[in-house]
Amino acid sequence: MCGIFGIEGYDDAANHVYLGLYALQHRGQESTGIVAWDGRRMPVERGMGHVAEVFSAASLARLRGRRAIGHTRYSTAGSSVIGNAQPIVVRTSMGSIGIVHNGNLTNAASLRRRLEAEGAIFQTTSDTEVILHLMARNPRPEIVESLLSALADIEGAFSLLVVTESCLVAARDSHGFRPLAMAKLGAATCFASESCAFDLLGASSARELDPGEVVVVRESGVTSHQLPATPTPKRCAFEHVYFARPDSVVFGDAVGEVRRRLGAQLAREAPADADVVVPVPDSGLFAAIGYSRESGLPFELGMTRNHYVGRTFIEPRQSIRNFGVKVKLNPVRSIIGGRRVVLIDDSIVRGTTSRKIVRMMREAGAAEVHLRISSPPTAWSCYYGIDTPRRKELIAANYPVDDIRAFVEADTLAYLSLDGLLRSLSGPRESYCTACWTGDYSVAITGEDRRQVELFPVATEEDGTAD
Repeated sequence: MCGIFGIEGYDDAANHVYLGLYALQHRGQESTGIVAWDGRRMPVERGMGHVAEVFSAASLARLRGRRAIGHTRYSTAGSSVIGNAQPIVVRTSMGSIGIVHNGNLTNAASLRRRLEAEGAIFQTTSDTEVILHLMARNPRPEIVESLLSALADIEGAFSLLVVTESCLVAARDSHGFRPLAMAKLGAATCFASESCAFDLLGASSARELDPGEVVVVRESGVTSHQLPATPTPKRCAFEHVYFARPDSVVFGDAVGEVRRRLGAQLAREAPADADVVVPVPDSGLFAAIGYSRESGLPFELGMTRNHYVGRTFIEPRQSIRNFGVKVKLNPVRSIIGGRRVVLIDDSIVRGTTSRKIVRMMREAGAAEVHLRISSPPTAWSCYYGIDTPRRKELIAANYPVDDIRAFVEADTLAYLSLDGLLRSLSGPRESYCTACWTGDYSVAITGEDRRQVELFPVATEEDGTAD
């Protein structure tokens, strides 16, 4: 749950990375950072908070050069502290190296233990630092060869950018769990987690990196390498359900259009005798449009969102913690009052936020609330870069649908089927990771690595889980 952006061969590269990160702010709001290579040194600016809060004209002026990468962080491995903010920058016998990473390495704990036994001293608790230690312990005259060797040792999900003194490298894991695309900005080459960042900058000729592709950009040109292939890619379907911006193209699909198809399929599978379709903003918006069009029920913006509250909301004092969802969302009484409402949301995690929203609708005068979810029940934890709780905390892992309906206090509750979700996506259904719904993990995680993953901090629902 992070956003990465990089550019090679453009004057004031850091300023363009800053804009790219602005477009990717939804992918991470804990911390952000940019590193650049100015021909002599590799300065880095990092801080806790949003892009606009961390960077200033003065800090960007310190990041000179035609090569830069940046990161917006939502932690899935390592605590939310400035020490874990990215980029991570180190000096090695091969020169300075900076790295940013979106994903989750499933064998990071066992690799870290091995490296520490060999004398490595880690500066962070982030799994990303493991990659740098693997490179430093296997130096090569050509630094890209050192990176390729390190990537051969790691498992799990990664889309990453590496800046060195000679080049910019982009890499995607062989399963292709997380998105990563490249485009042209004039003569420069840029990379981003989502295409919406290219739209902001006016970049063109965008294409997605293939699973396992490693692209190296130098002033002399662009070359591509390929990591060992897997039989079938496993792209994260939850990117389309919730995480990606609706104006992005991810895995070859326009995200907003996919969400409309999810909503239309949900209307076919789970119709409701109701008066109006209302989305939970913002992630339920496009699915609600699809549901409305397919069902013939009118679409209304019956709930407003305070956009000054991000996906991560931290209550300043325990005494006002109960305000929680009300700070973020508020029903429009003139639309809700006296009407039977189909309430569309993207997922239910623990269920406590859904219950609060249903109660808000009733307090606003809704005659009935029919909750419809545009994805299957989230019953398994994600180990590949989406921050979901431990399985014992997932309501769908422990209770049948009718018990969940009773808990959230809806009149009816229905989820989109897995078959319906996969019908709504382009490409072969086996090319998508559905582990959070099925428990079918493409990359096994066992022993010490599994224990470490299950100890990673997770957000509370008010703090910004998909629910």
